[in-house]
Amino acid sequence: MVEDSVRLQRFDQLPSATQFASQIESRNIPAVFVGCVKDWKAVSEWNPSNGGLDYLEERVGSFMVEAMLSQTAPVFYGDLRRHERVPLPFSTFIGFCKRHGQDVDNSCSFKSNSGGHQLGESDTELGSSPFVDAAPQQIYLAQIPIINAENEERVQLETLQEDIQLPAILEEKNLSSINLWMNIAQARSSAHYDPHHNLLCIVAGRKQVVLWPPSASPMLYPMPVYGEASNHSSVALENPDFSIHPRAQCSTEYSQKVTLHAGDALFIPEGWFHQVDSDELTIAVNYWWRSSIMSSLADHMDAYYLRIILSRQHCSYVYRLYCVLALGIEDQVLLKGSTAMWRQEGNKPHLPCNKGNVDHSLDQAGQSKDLKRKEQEQHSLLHELGPCALQALHELVALVHGHVNASNQNQPALSNSTNGLMCYKTNEQSKTLTTEIFHLEEDPVAKVLWTLEPGIFKDIFLTMAHNFPRTLEALILHLLSPVGAEVLTRKFDEIDKQNTEDDRNKFYQVFYGVFDNQFAAMDAILNGKESFACQAFKNVLDKYVGGNFDVPRPSVGRDFS
Repeated sequence: MVEDSVRLQRFDQLPSATQFASQIESRNIPAVFVGCVKDWKAVSEWNPSNGGLDYLEERVGSFMVEAMLSQTAPVFYGDLRRHERVPLPFSTFIGFCKRHGQDVDNSCSFKSNSGGHQLGESDTELGSSPFVDAAPQQIYLAQIPIINAENEERVQLETLQEDIQLPAILEEKNLSSINLWMNIAQARSSAHYDPHHNLLCIVAGRKQVVLWPPSASPMLYPMPVYGEASNHSSVALENPDFSIHPRAQCSTEYSQKVTLHAGDALFIPEGWFHQVDSDELTIAVNYWWRSSIMSSLADHMDAYYLRIILSRQHCSYVYRLYCVLALGIEDQVLLKGSTAMWRQEGNKPHLPCNKGNVDHSLDQAGQSKDLKRKEQEQHSLLHELGPCALQALHELVALVHGHVNASNQNQPALSNSTNGLMCYKTNEQSKTLTTEIFHLEEDPVAKVLWTLEPGIFKDIFLTMAHNFPRTLEALILHLLSPVGAEVLTRKFDEIDKQNTEDDRNKFYQVFYGVFDNQFAAMDAILNGKESFACQAFKNVLDKYVGGNFDVPRPSVGRDFS
């Protein structure tokens, strides 16, 4: 569901330049301006159904333009590997448009003869051009410059500027370019974003535009930032392969669709992904200009802003990922970034409340080291635990013993991969495991910990410290995975919020008092947490930047195995 804060706005009248800048552009939200360019000379003179093709041929027919030729038509991809740019006289393109119109009227295929169109006078100018065998849906005039402030040599159709009028909302803008867009047959541009603000004005025909906010980038799998088509989605949305791009299944939940007719204009903010479907013989003009944010960025500040933005995304990702781990929130909610559910009740999975026997054997050897337990003021005795707490304690102790027994027999124990970014989701009947980047087995320690309410968690760990100190030591130093370390520290945070400073200090004195080397325990927890955060950072890069990044992991200083 599209959030209200990014919902497209619609205006029947064009706002003033001041209103546009302060209320629309500054918020980076798309807006439709109905009929705002209907009085353009171009709207009446360029209309193909009213002699517009003859008019354009007379005005600019002799000018050379660069057409896009694609074998993947009617979908046109921005990747240079999937299309080529070929120069041709504008009059030749107009000839293709006229011939296609005649073929449509006669219900005949454009390429009925030998897979290509019949040669006309305009074809003789092309010689061996690839257009000779091209079908009309393979040819598209995309981004043909009418004005280009950054490269005046590229301007090809400056004469057409006389037929369009600068919209009032752009009068104070420093325009980068004005471009012509024109297609013969139905066409679709692949989902992409632009590095500039964009005002798309429809002169003739109709366009349907699907929009996604920049926050939906993970669902669209942007091409690697270092590639030639970094602003394009790698998902073929007309026929997506969800086995390759599973998050794309959620893309429609973030999309907004708008239909534009002749005379309408659409403001597309920078960074917003958009996919455009054009009817036959659709003509449009667009304006690009740099946003105030991009214009004010100083080069010497780039490194700082990069770190700030990546840090924000990383913190947000770790927080939302933990919401999935701890609360069982569905992946769709995670990706929407809904943090309102953080404290909601009823979302936490619970373990069955069955009692079990607890094995004390591991701790008998260390009883001489544990005399200091008698001096601890706060402890929770085994018989004081409720059934759910006792069951969780039994499972934790059993996991540690299973690990010790497996290690003694030189067998693989629990999976403690530093890649363990696992996302669990739950329903009322059962708990199901899903993973975001990796296909990993469940982390049983983390699974037990995150089901515990803060009070029960505190009682269990005080009981372990009092009755099973060596088991607790082994759990933290040898069994705690990165996911487990993240969950453990989150539980510590929850305890801190529910207790006074004095109670917190007493708890941590008991907890860390178990370890012969308290710094080793803290180091183990922090290293695991950093490994979790490191992998989360890699996931942020993969989702928002694209490509496969090898992020060096922090030095853990211990063995997870």
